Amino acid sequence: MIRITRCPVRGLVLLLTAMLSGVQLFAQVDLSGLWAKKNHMDNSYAQEPVDYLGIPFNDDGRARALTYNIAGLSVTERQCQMYTPFYTHTGPFGLHITSEPDPITQKLVAWNIAGWIDRDATTIWMDGRPHPSKNAPHTHGGFTTGVWEGDTLRTYTTHFKVGDIKRHRGFNSDAATITEYIVRHGDILTVMGIMEDPAILAEPYVMTTPFKLDPNGASIFPPTACEPIEELPYLHENLAIVPHYLPGKNPFVNEITEKHNIPVEAVLGGPETLYPEYRKKLKDKYVLPPPCISNCGGPPTPPVAPPARGGTNAPSR
Repeated sequence: MIRITRCPVRGLVLLLTAMLSGVQLFAQVDLSGLWAKKNHMDNSYAQEPVDYLGIPFNDDGRARALTYNIAGLSVTERQCQMYTPFYTHTGPFGLHITSEPDPITQKLVAWNIAGWIDRDATTIWMDGRPHPSKNAPHTHGGFTTGVWEGDTLRTYTTHFKVGDIKRHRGFNSDAATITEYIVRHGDILTVMGIMEDPAILAEPYVMTTPFKLDPNGASIFPPTACEPIEELPYLHENLAIVPHYLPGKNPFVNEITEKHNIPVEAVLGGPETLYPEYRKKLKDKYVLPPPCISNCGGPPTPPVAPPARGGTNAPSR
């Protein structure tokens, strides 16, 4: 007996058309929504100014970072300076993603990631347009295109200005590019960013950041206008001052070494320090600091109020 399997004509036509045209069949994922950042990794607010752990700096990138003085952010023209798309990984805020369809065909034209008080907006063009000439003007938000690879959105960003690659510690050049892979699993959004910058990096710098869907937007930082104010009076009294450190004069180079016994060559980063084999070089140089006995990663312990006058049972005023 011969069994005949019926196939809907419409489905067969669509399948054959896709095969002949070389088009992959996959479902595009809805990335729109308010996404709260889950800060499981510390890339932002370490206390030490010289902290290049995990950054594959080359010599030029390290020298550039060591000249940086955070007081430069208080110069009037820099107080409202915007951050680049890599701020997705270095900043503390969430993402507000919306889709932009064609008004006639309703075909997806772009994904928009809204800007915040200090992060420029990002438009991910999905319509196949090419990137501009390398001589085209650079903006803080750059120029980004995207393509679907299965259920993963791969984006590529060029033409963005200098910005943080580790908050107020390391900086890209205007020759940098960013490739990101954006994956959604239910209410979790994972963004992996790969920065390549021949001017300051010896190898690609990779960061992965998770976000969680927040329908109410309660944990998303609200858009706020930035207004310059007088932060450091001496900068306004003498406009010729440009905060910086001369080569070999950064006073914070040994701070992590003194606090945590981490050798300074590791603190200053570099591609070699990213790999497990580097631990062998630290074997005779690194000594474990004494065990932590207070404020070990948690909130500071509030000070104990002194007893009231007249004894511990005296009523307080």
